[in-house]
Amino acid sequence: MTIVDAHLDLAYNVGRGRDVRQPAAQQPIAENEIATVGLPDLRAGKITLICATIFCMPRIGNKPGYTNAAEAAEQAKKQYDWYQKQWDADELKLVRSASELPQPSPETKKKGDDMFAWVREPEPPKKSAIPMLLLMEGADAMESPRDVGKWFDKGVRIMGLAWRRTRMAGGTGEPGPLTDEGRDVVKAMDQVGMIHDMSHLAEEAFWQLLEMTQKPVIASHSNCRSIVPTDRQLSDPMIRAIIERRGVIGMNFYDKFLMNPADYGKRRCELRDMIAHIQHICDLAGSAQYAALGSDMDGGLGREQIPREIETIADLHRIADALAAAGFTDVDVHAIMGENWLLFFKQNLPA
Repeated sequence: MTIVDAHLDLAYNVGRGRDVRQPAAQQPIAENEIATVGLPDLRAGKITLICATIFCMPRIGNKPGYTNAAEAAEQAKKQYDWYQKQWDADELKLVRSASELPQPSPETKKKGDDMFAWVREPEPPKKSAIPMLLLMEGADAMESPRDVGKWFDKGVRIMGLAWRRTRMAGGTGEPGPLTDEGRDVVKAMDQVGMIHDMSHLAEEAFWQLLEMTQKPVIASHSNCRSIVPTDRQLSDPMIRAIIERRGVIGMNFYDKFLMNPADYGKRRCELRDMIAHIQHICDLAGSAQYAALGSDMDGGLGREQIPREIETIADLHRIADALAAAGFTDVDVHAIMGENWLLFFKQNLPA
């Protein structure tokens, strides 16, 4: 089965003292979070493609973090350098263009569906290098809009302007519009063809960005506000707007973002909580074409904060079983598990 996870903070976790080249079970607990992601786990789960992030942490209270653009850029460079070492070692493989995407599952081809006829047969890999797209979460590392082109040349294909509020836009828990600098960065992204990630954008900035651009948009790791009513989730109008742009929405695995507040703290999160968000997106869209996975596993959440059926990222296939049990068709299960992302990237990455 094609399985795509559109949001994993691999290099960020290296900065937290973890060695993600090791299985999750062999990694240390970080900030009371039990690890769930390691490169061996991704291989064991036969994950087809990931979006690996560059995520720069701002200073919050007494915790270390950047305080200006130069410090954010230095964090970004260190994370990029770590990815570069993994590409050189054939641990990971950077995907820059549509032609470099991995091929979809054999099951799709057996169905006679020609939507993936564009895929060329892959060359035999030298090693089990995990294909990855590079996603920048938060744009504070852009010291000026000119840096957008430089990072695109380095391989960044997706960027979100905000995490909390940044110099570019209001974000989660810190409402606000696009700034003048943010508007210039949006224009620079459109000029080079970088995909916009709407996750974390404050609502005012979200709508302003959509007014500014007709270029591709996604939400790499966002859930439904109708179920979890906080500004970190997408409202129904926001979901519809992404769908109208033919964007894809990846489900975040954090229990706080999955569970109805009436249940949170009274039981463990379960896959049925995730299925409720997926079903809601499919109902709004009228199809399963726009729902997908963007787990954010180990991105500030650990083993105890994700659905109890998932031990590590090697267990993503269990979501397919849960979808089938909930009544989703085989075609829809394959779409949600990864083929929606593959088709989106095929259509919107450079040729």
